[in-house]
Amino acid sequence: MDKNYILIIGWVAVMAILSVLTSVKQEETVCGKKEYRWRPVWAVVTVLPLVWMCSQRGDIMDTGAYLEGYKDMPRAFGGIVSYIGTVKKDKGFYFLSAVIKCIVGNRSVVYLFIIAALQAGMLFYVYRKYSSRYLMSFFLFLASTDYISWMFNGIRQFTAVTITFIGIKFILDKKYTKAIVLILIASLMHQSALLMIPFVFIAQGRAWNKKTLLFILAVIAIVASVGAFTNILDSLLAETQYKNVVSDWQSWEDDGTNVLRVLVYAVPTILSLIGIKYIRNADDPIINLSTNMSIVSVGFYVVSMFTSGIFIGRLPIYFSLYSYILLPWEIDNMFTKRSARLVYLMTICAYLAFYYYQMHFAWNFI
Repeated sequence: MDKNYILIIGWVAVMAILSVLTSVKQEETVCGKKEYRWRPVWAVVTVLPLVWMCSQRGDIMDTGAYLEGYKDMPRAFGGIVSYIGTVKKDKGFYFLSAVIKCIVGNRSVVYLFIIAALQAGMLFYVYRKYSSRYLMSFFLFLASTDYISWMFNGIRQFTAVTITFIGIKFILDKKYTKAIVLILIASLMHQSALLMIPFVFIAQGRAWNKKTLLFILAVIAIVASVGAFTNILDSLLAETQYKNVVSDWQSWEDDGTNVLRVLVYAVPTILSLIGIKYIRNADDPIINLSTNMSIVSVGFYVVSMFTSGIFIGRLPIYFSLYSYILLPWEIDNMFTKRSARLVYLMTICAYLAFYYYQMHFAWNFI
C-alpha cells in the first residue's frame, strides 16, 4: 500500500484547519463582482504536495511508456527538429518534453514534476479565480480520482485539457477567436482538444438552455442507436490519428465506463436541474457556463457507458472539470446555511467512499 494516496487526502484536512486559523483569502473582482478568493501563495501551497506526488509516482499506469519515450529524446536543442520529424502525432507535447529534456537532462523525476506543475498550475489557477470554495474544488479533483486518471496517466491529453481550461476567461468574455486559438494550441498536445470548439458556443447562455437540451436529445438518439453511431464514428475518424478507435475498443471487449463513476460525475448536473430556479435567479455567468459544461460531460459519460470507457470515456474530462466549480456553489446557494453544512458532510463522506472503492477495489492501490 502506498501511504501517499491517503496522505494527499489528509493534506486537504490540514489545509482546511489552516484556513480557519489563518487569513487565506483576499477580496478580488471576478466577472465584475467583489468576491473572496484564496491568496495565490496559499493556493500554491495547497497544490504543491500533489505536484511532488506526481513526480514520485514511478512507473504507474502508462508513466513507464512516457519515460521510455523520454529516454529517446535528444539531449541537445540541435537534435529537436530531426526528432520531431519522427513523431507521428501530438507533436506539441513531444516538442515540449524534448525542450524540458534539453534543459534538465535525463532526470525523469524533474521532467514529471515540471509536467505536473504546468498542469496543476493551469488547473488550479482557474479554481482559485472562479471557484467560490477553492479547497473544496481541490478535494473533489482528488477524491474523484481524477488526479490518478490524468496526472499519473493520460498526461498528454490532460496537458491539452488544462490548456483549454484556462480559456474559461475567453469563453466568459465571448472572445471566441482567442478561445479557439487556445484550443488549437492545445490540439498540438492532443488532437482530441478540437472537440471543445463547438462546445465553446453550445455552453454559452443560460443554464439548461435550448442548445444543451438539443445535446441531451442527441445523446438519447446515440444511445438508442449505438450500432449506427459506431459506424458513423468509424467513418469520421478514418483519416485521423484515431482511425483504429472503434476497432480497438471492439477487439478489446471494452464494455464502457463504470456506472458508478457516471453517477458520481452526474451529481452536480442532477442538482442543477433540481435547483434550476436558484441558478436562473443568480444568473451568474460562471455558474451558467459550469452547469452547461457539466451537462455535456454527463452526456459524453452516458454515451461511453454504451460504447467505450477507454476511448469515449476519455472525452468528458474536457467538461467535467467545470463541475468542481459548480458543486460547491450549488451547496452554498441551494440550501440553508445549516443544511449546507450537513450536505457538505454528506458530500465529503460520499466522495471519500468512492475514493476508497476506486483505489482499493478497482485499482488495488490501497
